[in-house]
Formats: sequence, C-alpha cells, structure tokens
Amino acid sequence: MKKKAVVLSSGGIDSTTALAMAKDRGFEIYSLSFRYGQRHSVELACAKKVAAHIGAAAHKIVDIDLRQFGGSALTDDIDVPKHGDVSDIDQEKIPVTYVPARNTIFLSYAMAWAEVLKAKAIFIGVTAVDFSGYPDCRPDFIKAFETMANLATRTGVTGEAVLSIETPLIQMSKSQIISAGHALGVDYSLTISCYDPDEQARSCGNCDSCLHRIKGFKEAKIADPTPYQ
Repeated sequence: MKKKAVVLSSGGIDSTTALAMAKDRGFEIYSLSFRYGQRHSVELACAKKVAAHIGAAAHKIVDIDLRQFGGSALTDDIDVPKHGDVSDIDQEKIPVTYVPARNTIFLSYAMAWAEVLKAKAIFIGVTAVDFSGYPDCRPDFIKAFETMANLATRTGVTGEAVLSIETPLIQMSKSQIISAGHALGVDYSLTISCYDPDEQARSCGNCDSCLHRIKGFKEAKIADPTPYQ
C-alpha cells in the first residue's frame, strides 16, 4: 500500500508545488481545500483542476466561515493593498491579508482527515522567505503544531500513525519554488495567486501575491501563464 498524505491546496503556486513534491516522494495524495469566506471562489476552481492534474486520490472542499470574525482583507470589508512594485511591500509588518488563525484551523482539519486515513504526513506549502510576514508560516509554528497533533490524536498517541507536518518550500524563494515545480511538470496556468481577481478570473497584477508571482516567474526565467487585468 502507498503511504498517504493530506495536502492543503489553495489553487496557488506554493500549494500546487507542494502537491507535486508529495507525489514525487511516493505519497498517495489527498487534497484539501477550504471555502472559508474568502472574497473570491476562483481559487477553489483552480484547486479542483490542480488536484486532477496532479492525480490526487481525492479532493475535498470544506466549508467554514471566517467572515464571522473578519480582521483580514480577504474575509472582511477591507481593501486589498496594491503596489506598483514588489519593493514597495513592507516585509517587516504583518500584512492586512493575513487571516487570523487560518493555517492553525486548516491544519486542524487536515489532522482530522489524516487520522481517519491513517496518513503519516500533512503537506503545507508555507514559505518563510518571500512572505515571512505571516506568523503561521514560521518553522516554530509548524514544529509546535506537529507536537500538538501527535498528542491530540489516537493514531499519534498509540504510535499507529505518527504524523509529520511537511513544509518542503519553507526555505525556498518564489523563483526556486516555480523552478522546482516546473521540473516536476506542474502546469502553473491552472493556478491563481491573486487576492483580488476580477469576474473573469484575471489577476490584478498589483496585490502583494501577484507581485511576488510576477517576480518569481521573472527570476526563474519561465514564462508567466497568468492572465492579468
């Protein structure tokens, strides 16, 4: 039997590359996405296409409502910041696009599914290089969650399936991530990174995430397949 992994998937570059890496490492992939009250749903359509492209054994979309709490430009009536260039982004400050406790919540759902599947790994495409402003992308957080997960689950306590939280991208830049995914055959035209796409699912080209994406493709010397407004 193949070893199993739950992989968090947002339909973006990082999670898609993490999916490809998990498959390359021999895991049977169970892709997990969330309809959490984010301002657009196009990323879920992308996540579904990516799961089929990668060859996931299953793809689930879980409904939760983080708009009940707000506090983020992605889940509240707060404007998404726009910039002219990636150098204009303040890397020292936690950005308003940070969604309170999102990765903690997502990993908890992944932990539950992993326990049912008796999976021994959860993959999450966090990176502490290009987007180090998010507190729930830090190695210390991931290590703490892994410890908690193995204390909180029957499979962890009994040793039946000791869970590892895998972060293969955490020390990689966006260009390195894109290059790695390209080498594994990832079709990045299926992905979206934008925080504020239009009704035709075209990326804005000026939000933090778009600017990091544009810079990443440019530095990787790979053509950016993204339709921009």
